[in-house]
Amino acid sequence: MHFTSLLLTTLLLAFAPLATGSKILVLVPFPAPSHWLWLEHFVQELLERGHQVTAISNFAAKERHPNYTEILIDPPFDIPYYFPVSDIFEAKYTSDLSNLLLYWNVGLTTTKFALENPNVQQFIEQDDSVFDLVISEQFYQEAFLMFAHKYRAPIVTIGTLGYSDFMDRAMGLLTPWSFVPHPILLYMDDMTFSQRCYNFLVSAVDALIRKYYYMPRQDKLAQKYFSAIEGPESFPSVYELEKSISVMLINSHVSTSPPRPSISGLVNVAGAHIQPAKPLPADIQRFLDGATEGAIFFSLGSYVQSSDMPKDKLKAFFEVFRNLKQKVLWKFEDESMTNVPRNVMVRKWLPQSDILAHPKVVLFITHGGMFGSQEGIFRGVPMLFIPFYGDQHRNALRAERAGYALTLNFADVNAITLGSRINELLTNPAFNRLAKKASELFRDNLVPPMDEAMHWIEYVIRHKGAKHLKSISVDFNWVQYLMLDVLTFFVIAILLTSFLVYHIIGAFLEKPTKHKSKDHKRPTVPPKVRTVKKVKAN
Repeated sequence: MHFTSLLLTTLLLAFAPLATGSKILVLVPFPAPSHWLWLEHFVQELLERGHQVTAISNFAAKERHPNYTEILIDPPFDIPYYFPVSDIFEAKYTSDLSNLLLYWNVGLTTTKFALENPNVQQFIEQDDSVFDLVISEQFYQEAFLMFAHKYRAPIVTIGTLGYSDFMDRAMGLLTPWSFVPHPILLYMDDMTFSQRCYNFLVSAVDALIRKYYYMPRQDKLAQKYFSAIEGPESFPSVYELEKSISVMLINSHVSTSPPRPSISGLVNVAGAHIQPAKPLPADIQRFLDGATEGAIFFSLGSYVQSSDMPKDKLKAFFEVFRNLKQKVLWKFEDESMTNVPRNVMVRKWLPQSDILAHPKVVLFITHGGMFGSQEGIFRGVPMLFIPFYGDQHRNALRAERAGYALTLNFADVNAITLGSRINELLTNPAFNRLAKKASELFRDNLVPPMDEAMHWIEYVIRHKGAKHLKSISVDFNWVQYLMLDVLTFFVIAILLTSFLVYHIIGAFLEKPTKHKSKDHKRPTVPPKVRTVKKVKAN
């Protein structure tokens, strides 16, 4: 009886932090549906664990929950207006500079739009709640970190698109550019000398512009829209708030990204959103079950829509699909489209991860977004990447290098190139074999990624920010971090010492030497002059 009571008490103490629940503010101001669909899984998990969640988001909850409060950014940001899909189809974001500019421009534009929204402004000015933690998406909305100052709460961020150099710096780590390529570059860790030179240039330019152009503008947005905040503390800069982040949960996995240095507070959680497959809608289930030769799933994600595709490209897809033995399930936003081939089913929305889990799906044609790529890997399905912008080209490169995918640039799509790639993926068994191996590696985790994420979120709450996780190096500049000041000191010291030693030895060698003799005291006597007498002759 005593043992039972002791066990029960221990369990109650162990789960006490979860039983009471904490008040958490979740910030998801970026308006992309795919980002919210991923982050929503974290919100749902927090609610299931008994926490009270308030979220700033562009998307209304599908179901009401007593512990969930939402601050809607309404009307939502009109992405197609500011960043037309036609620009993407015309490949205007293929250069490295255009991709960098895209991230900065998107970040500043969407941040300003969200902060000036009346609902958000009212929440900033009037809300007097107390939050135990602020969770923010780590995606170019740094001004929103000011909420942590408003509520004097620790911060956990969730990096949607994987690692970036500035994340390392915020946690006290400098990215080694010698073998870690910049996220926008299509390089792996085995860079050539010229690639390392270019990687250094791009990474340095990004770091400098971010520090002296981008972050000051985020700081101005924060100061303008959080001006109603009053308190005894000085108004911190966004840069200082970024350095105060306790933990970053990164959408990355050791099996899909080259090894890189890490530090306390950087945690991989890729695949956290993937759950056991749910039953499919009846019509889709019948369509896939009847695919005796297999099925192909085709989706360009939530932003790039197939219905907006140029007509010549659309014609190429129809021509290739019409001649396939396999059935094709296509996320196509215009279900009223006519002349759809018999073996093709189009739907405005499709449960992507659940479809990929169907045993008849033998190929996934994707734009290469991070979430879809991970779902394809998790389900072990070979992929054809048609990347457009951002991280999609990088994801395609890694998948192709791993051997379970091929890539086709959208500009090169025609009936011949598309048909050739699909045929190679369907007929070469190596792609399927390596896709299964990639799935095995992706699933092999010490703990499920979502459990890992929840552990660190609740860890930061329990330990009031967990300041012991933060390295002092977060306050170092590059000179101190790389010990260039110490190296310079020793180089100067060695040079000075060498200089002094050289001159001391030289002076000693050049000093005149006096030779002593035994008769040195004797006076010098001039040599005698021998006199030669002349002898007279008789």
